[in-house]
Amino acid sequence: MNILVFGSNGLVGSSIVRRFNSSKKNYNLIQSTREDTNLFSLDETMKKVSESKPDIVIIAAAKVGGIYANNTQRFNFIIENLKISMNIFESLVELNGTKIVNIGSSCIYPLGVDSPINEDSLMTGKLEPTNSPYSMAKLSALEISKTMKDQFGHEILNLMPTNLYGPNDHFEELNSHVIPGMIYKMHNAKINKLSEVEIWGSGKPLREFMHVDDLSSAIEHLIEVTSENDILNVGSSEVVSIKDLSILIKKVVGFEGELNFNSSFPDGNPTKILDSSRINNLGWKSKISLEEGIKNTYEWYVDNLN
Repeated sequence: MNILVFGSNGLVGSSIVRRFNSSKKNYNLIQSTREDTNLFSLDETMKKVSESKPDIVIIAAAKVGGIYANNTQRFNFIIENLKISMNIFESLVELNGTKIVNIGSSCIYPLGVDSPINEDSLMTGKLEPTNSPYSMAKLSALEISKTMKDQFGHEILNLMPTNLYGPNDHFEELNSHVIPGMIYKMHNAKINKLSEVEIWGSGKPLREFMHVDDLSSAIEHLIEVTSENDILNVGSSEVVSIKDLSILIKKVVGFEGELNFNSSFPDGNPTKILDSSRINNLGWKSKISLEEGIKNTYEWYVDNLN
């Protein structure tokens, strides 16, 4: 079974590579990164697909970032993610025997819908404004996949993971997602013996986080089963406030100073928790607890510091 993974060096892609390469099943994993294929080029993307002859394509390539990056690079987020999705899907139009697994994002769901958010909430309201360009690009990918399925008969599964974290994430102060951003700041504060760390926002929003290796286990599970639904939420069902998350990361990192919550920064969606009952009913559930996952992520971060 030839499995082509676009974005194999990123947070999600590298986890998929680890998972599938360690599997006892007969997978021939074909990794693709920006070094071998420019996904902004339709010609290069089509060449990669043609050379790979994939039975399954996993789309893990994307421009991603935290709330600050999404809100300050709005044009880049919509344009780059649209180009990636359009070129990959167009490259697969003639391969309607190839199964496609498209990794989306829970930010596609409207602001203020009831939690836990189920898949039927799609397109029922306005998007959260801080990351609406990224959300629109991901929604467009969903519509492209639907038209391919309807017109050409492709088998396409769109996965909407909750907030992901883990090894190979992007750790820095401004453009990271919340967990790697906090790890970066608290580790730096510990090493430099700083008295406090600033946490963006009020700390009140409720979030669900999932270790990226749980998503990879879900993908492996789903390529072996048949789903009646082409959109599936993938979550951990473990809910935490940003404040309690920061306290947990402080404990794991061993930072002994104070946490200063700066409400001048936006909180984003006040509550974002997914209903993962559809995928749970297909026989998959997440297994990595938040504390276990953060310990694993922090250990990886420390081991891979330059």
